[in-house]
Parts: sequence; C-alpha cells; structure tokens
Amino acid sequence: MKSVHVPLAFVLFALASSLASAYDPSPLQDFCVAINDPTLGIFVNGKFCKDPNHATPDDFFFTGLNIPRDTNNQVGSNVTLLNVDQIPGLNTIGISLARIDYAPNGGENPPHTHPRASEILFVQEGTLYVGFVTSNPNNTLFSKILYPGDVFVFPIGMIHFQVNIAKTAAVAFAGLSSQNPGVITIANAVFGSTPPINPYALARAFQLDVDVVEDLQARFGTKD
Repeated sequence: MKSVHVPLAFVLFALASSLASAYDPSPLQDFCVAINDPTLGIFVNGKFCKDPNHATPDDFFFTGLNIPRDTNNQVGSNVTLLNVDQIPGLNTIGISLARIDYAPNGGENPPHTHPRASEILFVQEGTLYVGFVTSNPNNTLFSKILYPGDVFVFPIGMIHFQVNIAKTAAVAFAGLSSQNPGVITIANAVFGSTPPINPYALARAFQLDVDVVEDLQARFGTKD
C-alpha cells in the first residue's frame, strides 16, 4: 500500500501546483501596493511593492467611474479598465474592474478573450445580447439577452462578446479574476497584427478570397 501512496501524493501535488499557477498568486500579507520605482520596493509578480508603512488610502482608490465614456468609434463601445496600473493596491489581490459603455443600436464590445481571467458582467442600463463560445471541437454558443440587474459569467479564456440591441445607450460593469486580465480582440489580432499575417494563410483558415482578407487587413490598419 505504501508504494501506491507515494505516486498519489506526487499526482496531488502536481495537480495543486498546476491549479495554483493558473491564476494570480494569493497574497501572503495584507497588501502589496505596486510602485514603479525599484529603489523604493521589492519586485513581486511583475510589479515592485511599496513599503507598507508608506501606503495611503489613495493607493486603493479611483474616482470617476460614474462618468459616461465616448462611444463614437468603429465598434460603438468604450471599455474603462481599472487594473493594477490604475489602482496600485490591486497588486497581488487578483481582481480588476471594468466599465463598458455601449452606443445605441448595436454598440458592441466585439468578440475577445481574457487570457488570465474569468469575467462576471452586471448590466446597469440598457439591453445587451451577450455570449461566449466554448473551445474545440464543439464551439457551442452560450448566449442570453440581459436587462438591467442581470448578471452573466464568461469563463476564463472563452471568446465572448456583448451587443447593445436597444435604441438607448447601455452601461455594464465587469469584475475580472486578475489584477491584469489582458485582452485579445479577435478581429484586431488576426487582421491587424504587426507585421501582418500572410493573407494566403488567413484566406485558407477563414475560407475567404485573398482579396477579401487583404481588404480586412487594410481596414484594421496593417501595413506591409
């Protein structure tokens, strides 16, 4: 029986280690306020930490998230992300917050993914069509129409989107399970990379004519 316990212990340890490394590290102190000056702190997970004795309430504070943002752009939305760069006190805590403003009649937070965070979305104003798509091979769409007071969850890494289907502006707030969740907007990444991806490769992948791919790359601003 002892010979079984040893390998099992290693398996459990490996599993615990892999789960622990999938998310932001848990803090081992009250807080670790991020600071950009290396002479005034110690380096922890991408940021230097301020001496706790020098921390102030402003390190944990942000104001103005109630102010509507400009949605006069190509996609008709504006995301205001509050991560560790805006609120230094978020460092090592593993959370962030975003306000999303949507223009009327189709303002969209286009398909994107957060490589380091799950997301929970709360609708404050408007009517949103939202959803996410699961990984291969099923690529199943999970979608809902949300109204004020509704909440929807997007699992980590899943491609997801939100579209305002009402005639009035919409506002939502999102909590994310990382101090720096990252974002990959699918169309921008694929058709707007620098340098551009060879259009013949994209034509095969998307089953499009090469001239269509080149037009899309031109729209997203890539240059040879």
